[in-house]
Amino acid sequence: MSLFGKIFGGGGKGGKGPSPQEAIQKLRETEEMLTKKQEFLEKKIEQELQIAKKNGTKNKRAALQALKRKKRYEKQLAQIDGTLSTIEFQREALENANTNTEVLKNMGFAAKAMKSAHENMDIDKVDDLMQDITEQQELAQEISDAISKPVGFGEEFDEDELLAELDELEQEELDKNLLEIGGPENVPLPNVPSSSLPSRPAKKEEDEDDMEDLQRWAMEAM
Repeated sequence: MSLFGKIFGGGGKGGKGPSPQEAIQKLRETEEMLTKKQEFLEKKIEQELQIAKKNGTKNKRAALQALKRKKRYEKQLAQIDGTLSTIEFQREALENANTNTEVLKNMGFAAKAMKSAHENMDIDKVDDLMQDITEQQELAQEISDAISKPVGFGEEFDEDELLAELDELEQEELDKNLLEIGGPENVPLPNVPSSSLPSRPAKKEEDEDDMEDLQRWAMEAM
């Protein structure tokens, strides 16, 4: 059985082909197997190289045989490198194809769901509904404006007259404050005396007068 037959299951002509997920899994398993083979060959190459170095001067025949085996291992390693590159490319292509398939499947599912959601919708009915909603919003706004407008219960006042009266009251209050600050204008001031004031007696004379008053008070009391 061929390598690709092993990878994809090797079914007959009438058999159903593998799914993308199965093929991707098989390719990953093959990559792991070839990677292990690479590691084995790299170790064998290193071993043969050491044998060739060890017998280079002592046993040329053994050294040549080691180098020949080393060449064969290197050739197998190069073939495995190429095979791994091909398998990696094929696996990536399958993964991309599988992703695209899932994306398209989900997009188709979403399209069907959208179609089902819009199945019972009529664009004319939608337009009528939106128009009704707009009219109801406008009506609600008019009601709100009417409710928020102040009501005077039949009393109508001229706002300009009220403002003029308020200005007069403010001016009267301002004039009153200015008078209180400046004081009355026509209050008469006291006249300055024309005669000179008597001079204050000396301290000694004041003491003598006090003593006489005290003696007089004492005699009257007796």
